[in-house]
Amino acid sequence: MMKSDKVENNKLHKKLRRETGKAIADFNMIEDGDRIMVCLSGGKDSFVMLDLLLHLQAHAPVSFEVLAVNLDQKQPDFPEEVLPRYFESLGVPYRILEEDTYSLVTEMVPEGKTYCGWCSRFRRGILYKYARQHGYNKLALGHHRDDIVETLFLNLFHGGKLKTMPPKLLSDDGTNVVIRPLAYCREQDIAHYAEIQQFPIIPCNLCGSQDNLQRQMIKEMLQSWDKEHPGRIESIFRAMTDVVPSHLLDDQLFDFAALRSQVSGELAVVNLP
Repeated sequence: MMKSDKVENNKLHKKLRRETGKAIADFNMIEDGDRIMVCLSGGKDSFVMLDLLLHLQAHAPVSFEVLAVNLDQKQPDFPEEVLPRYFESLGVPYRILEEDTYSLVTEMVPEGKTYCGWCSRFRRGILYKYARQHGYNKLALGHHRDDIVETLFLNLFHGGKLKTMPPKLLSDDGTNVVIRPLAYCREQDIAHYAEIQQFPIIPCNLCGSQDNLQRQMIKEMLQSWDKEHPGRIESIFRAMTDVVPSHLLDDQLFDFAALRSQVSGELAVVNLP
């Protein structure tokens, strides 16, 4: 690595560490004694997440355990040797789970439709089950700031709901806590850091062409906005941290029915000419 690249890498790593540390602190993601299952797909985001968590593990005032976990879902041509080799080079404890969810998904999903939804559900269920069975109380996922903004618009446009990926989530059955340490990190910073570090990225196109994804369309829309109106994405993300329920329309979040005027006494009647 050239000197200029090393300086840039150090600055970028410091920025990502700072943003990750702030997200962890803001949402109390990691506590002393936690056993954290760090879920790696082989994409840039999960590689960077593992890198940052290992650095935090070495320097944080709290003690926590890390297990790197990959789920081999038996997609065609998946390079199964890549991640074990990488984990061993780091000396990090790891586990490769093997479940042929690919065959199930291809049988269930009609031709021309995308596999991602069902694939994600199967993957989540398998990872949750492993964490419960082996005493891991946290699962770390590599979703970043851009994923969170994209999910907001996906739910808004296609689901009619104002919601997104939370930085910390309790599973429906109450047994798994999911954390997203990269919640404050920008995708372009993650991609740049991953490129400098030369992580052995495994592409997410092993299932064939999946170009017509709704998420991809949202991503392209946001990228266009970011180019034409710098700062807009930051403003959208900031808005999710500053919600005003009384200025929306959800009567489960705000008691509109109970609103009454605070003016005491009778109101004067004004006769207009």
